[in-house]
Amino acid sequence: MSDIYSSMQTTVNIQEKSTMIWNNANHLVGLYKPHEYGKVILPMTVIKRFHDTLLPTREKVLETYNKVKNFEVKDGFLEAASELSFYNVSPFTFESLLADASHIEENFRAYLNGFSDNVQDVLAHFEFDKEITKLANNNILFYIIQEFNKKSSYLGADLITAVDMGYIFEDLIKTFSESYNEEAGAHFTSRDIIYLMTDLLICDEKDTLLEDGVVKTVYDQTMGTSQMLGCMEERLRALDADAEIRCFGQEFNPETYAIAKADMIIKGSNADNMEYGDTLSNDKFSGYTFDYCISNPPFGIDWKREEAAVRAENKLGDKGRFGPGLPKISDGQMLFMLNGVSKLKESGKMAIIQNGSPLFSGAAGSGESEIRRYLIENDWLDAIIQLPTNAFYNTEIATYIWIISKNKPSHREGKVQLIDASNMYEARRKSIGFKKNDISDTCRDIIVRAYGEFQNKTYTYDEKNCESKTIDNIDFGFNKIVVESPMCDDTGRPVMKGKKKVPDTSKRDTESVPLTEDIDVYFEREVQPYNPDAWIDKSKTNVGYEIPFTRYFYKYVPPENSEDIALRIRGLEQSISASLDRLFSKGGVEK
Repeated sequence: MSDIYSSMQTTVNIQEKSTMIWNNANHLVGLYKPHEYGKVILPMTVIKRFHDTLLPTREKVLETYNKVKNFEVKDGFLEAASELSFYNVSPFTFESLLADASHIEENFRAYLNGFSDNVQDVLAHFEFDKEITKLANNNILFYIIQEFNKKSSYLGADLITAVDMGYIFEDLIKTFSESYNEEAGAHFTSRDIIYLMTDLLICDEKDTLLEDGVVKTVYDQTMGTSQMLGCMEERLRALDADAEIRCFGQEFNPETYAIAKADMIIKGSNADNMEYGDTLSNDKFSGYTFDYCISNPPFGIDWKREEAAVRAENKLGDKGRFGPGLPKISDGQMLFMLNGVSKLKESGKMAIIQNGSPLFSGAAGSGESEIRRYLIENDWLDAIIQLPTNAFYNTEIATYIWIISKNKPSHREGKVQLIDASNMYEARRKSIGFKKNDISDTCRDIIVRAYGEFQNKTYTYDEKNCESKTIDNIDFGFNKIVVESPMCDDTGRPVMKGKKKVPDTSKRDTESVPLTEDIDVYFEREVQPYNPDAWIDKSKTNVGYEIPFTRYFYKYVPPENSEDIALRIRGLEQSISASLDRLFSKGGVEK
């Protein structure tokens, strides 16, 4: 493969390039509504990227094709000729297409049909064929190709690296999403968050990654445009340029899947590892396990569409992905947590974004609690990092990175690290959607350092604090006990049924008893002194787990002294009185 696919970002002006590409939509005014421009601009950008990247080896590919076109198997010869994992055997280029304007539609289709099968799959998911007809019937196809053929529209990989192209795609999708009033964050996660996730995953494995002949596999179950996979590969190659990195991903949105696969094809990676389909109901990687899982799945989204498949797999128990439990149907994010865990090797590690709900939602015995129990009792929950608010394009709420490790180092065994990094950010000069805050390089380094050192410690930077706490696994667990009180007759005596007291369900109560404490001892101390006739119905006891993140970092602030409050009130009263005196001085309104 060619060495032009550097993973490093160049000095290309990403914003300028993406704006230039998007301005090609000026020819679509009237024929398309603004929110539909992406139907043309996104696939044309991908096609032009393929076109320009193939130009250096074009003649060699055509020469080879003439020799092997009658062979039953010819892909290997053509890929060798193109020095890439894709090719085009059409004699056309954008230049020659424009030279024959009267046959632009026919020739453009012939050009697209000349691509290898992996590119054909990309184009099929864009559903671009019907747009070609629409553009041609309205005499616009020529002008769109003409705009993309300008020197300023060059997208070859010799000048624009894979990282550059990833940024350009991100910016185009964001613009498309905003014009459609769609959540751009549903398609991609900002790079500052991704780099934090990647660095957390690899920070304690750098020595291993520096060994010769390293092969690492990375999986993103909701890959969007595959930027998380790209960033993970970039980070791993920075540690070992010779490491073999194999990326795998699944995506349900056809357009973002097409971009992800196109990106992998351009980079020379195995694009066959990019799969289209619903991860929850149509797992394309059944039986696979990976070294790393990294993803930002949707949260607050129901799983009604996938319900039948998910419940069927839940019934498989340990043989299925969702055996430990099912969350409420209104929010499927913990299903992605379970899917990710099922995809980890015995030494694997996962970083996954969640909102606050998986920390505590669901009572003892519920699906959510059972999933937490599954992670904690297996000692796989490694760390949870609270991120700053307003760090994502599509939400301003508190979010968390969960680190799951199937093989914790000995000093982390039996514990979970909680890191409050909610203050580790730099405010943006200009917000993008809800994103007002960036995790700067310095802030990221502090968070990763806190994770790596695994201490009860506060880290400070520019008056911002990052606090780390290590908690024993057992401290997150509790027994939910049911406390019964007797039904009493008119004389106040307990009603009996045989030798047992009849419980009064209206007086039924529950208590959460820490797993570190004996249930009976707790009951005798906390309940019996106030309700001597009460008893525990031990048949109803449930083990629960929750992670009261905020409580661990709560800082008591003493209330303001009452005398100080009184002085402040008197000062306000005097100020208001003086203002009124000025306003109504001398019995009239002041002019």
